[in-house]
Amino acid sequence: MNSFVPPEREALALVDIIQLKWLMSREGHHVHVERLQNDPEYARQCLAQAQQCQGEAARACGQRIAAQLQG
Repeated sequence: MNSFVPPEREALALVDIIQLKWLMSREGHHVHVERLQNDPEYARQCLAQAQQCQGEAARACGQRIAAQLQG
């Protein structure tokens, strides 16, 4: 199934992913941006790890990305 993602939504998702990368790096976790975008299992693992982060910002960002992936 091919779906069209408007460029605005794709850009917002990328901004969230970059934010997650930096927030998680503060807690010692590396996020590979391209892999997160293209590997569903890796994305699930990263988002699960984000929910275990001490920082509220990382958890909230992970939740936003998860919602975007579901929607």
